[in-house]
Amino acid sequence: MKEGEDYYINENGLWVLTEAYHLKRGFCCESGCKHCPWKYGKNQDDANSEKN
Repeated sequence: MKEGEDYYINENGLWVLTEAYHLKRGFCCESGCKHCPWKYGKNQDDANSEKN
């Protein structure tokens, strides 16, 4: 995994997987990941607010 491409480390020191990583993996784990390209667990209002 490549930092900045597949993940980044947030202000709390936790690894956050990127949308690119999820797409490479090829499936949704249904854990509600922050950058899920399949928007698992997000309602339409959440999806719209992320675009702004």
